[in-house]
Amino acid sequence: MRPPHPRRPLWVRRLAITARDVTILLRQFRGSLLAFAATVIGGGSLFFSLAQRAGQNHPANLIEAWYLALLMVFLQAGDALPAAWQLELFYFVLPILGLAILSQGAADFGLLLFNRRARGEAWQVALAQTFSNHIVIIGLGHLGFRVARALHQLGESFVAIELDPEADLLAQVQSWDVPIIQGDANKYDVLRQAGIDRAHTVVIVTSDDTLNLQIAIHTRAVNPKIRTIVRLFDDDFAREVRIAFGITAAYSASALAAPAFAAAAADLDLTQPIDVGGRSLSMHHFTLRRGSPLAELTVGEVERAYDLSIVLLRREDRAELHPADELRLAAGDQISVFADSAALRRLNRVNR
Repeated sequence: MRPPHPRRPLWVRRLAITARDVTILLRQFRGSLLAFAATVIGGGSLFFSLAQRAGQNHPANLIEAWYLALLMVFLQAGDALPAAWQLELFYFVLPILGLAILSQGAADFGLLLFNRRARGEAWQVALAQTFSNHIVIIGLGHLGFRVARALHQLGESFVAIELDPEADLLAQVQSWDVPIIQGDANKYDVLRQAGIDRAHTVVIVTSDDTLNLQIAIHTRAVNPKIRTIVRLFDDDFAREVRIAFGITAAYSASALAAPAFAAAAADLDLTQPIDVGGRSLSMHHFTLRRGSPLAELTVGEVERAYDLSIVLLRREDRAELHPADELRLAAGDQISVFADSAALRRLNRVNR
């Protein structure tokens, strides 16, 4: 069973992305903000000190001097210049200095705000932090990419971790609006950046068996309830690891294709797809949960609504092959469904 993390609606996630992104940008440009504040406060304080020495009554105090300095920056300090030449200089120097700092910071802020992809790692981390109840893929080699593509086709939310920033397939995965954390997944901070503590499943598919096992142990240390699916090259070793470490599934890459990794991560029990009339169809087994909208519908109603075929129904201790259209389903029924990935995805989401 998946950990009870609620999946956020898309509009909530986008709002959270924007809010976190602005926070990161403000933190990144705090140097410009501090420089501008120092210009106004420091310039205003110096102006006040010089005005006092010159016998000027204006400004009357430091607060008024800082406000006057802010007006000077935006050329709003009034037409009358002070009599002392050293004070006159402030009316020309402060606008140049303040506006230069402000305009440069504002230009960079706006450019990076609307060009998120150009910012790279900071944006990827910000995006990943808005995910919950998602899948984490570790390793975007050829197998990892095929797993990612299959999950994308299934409509699953996932974050990827890849150590090699030059990996050929990164750009295509990023084009699906998938966050990619570039770093060593054997480090706890990298795992947390990918939201491993909020994820329901991790798929570890690097080419190093020892590294995969180390990462699996670390992920379970961060999130003991996470479903852990590991790629291991040796079948016997995979079975031993699954038993010894309590890993959900450990698969030999030579015995299992990428769609099976994706199906396991998405909590789907899919058979290998076959081509029927140009359509790629797979078998999946569902157990209708209590309160499922599918319960109380007839077999025919489900088949017509989701464009699929129910080929087997198990109820208690009896099984019925190709159940009749009029047969009404109930909570606890086990049905075997033959359909394409889109229909299986819709049915799986309705039955969650």
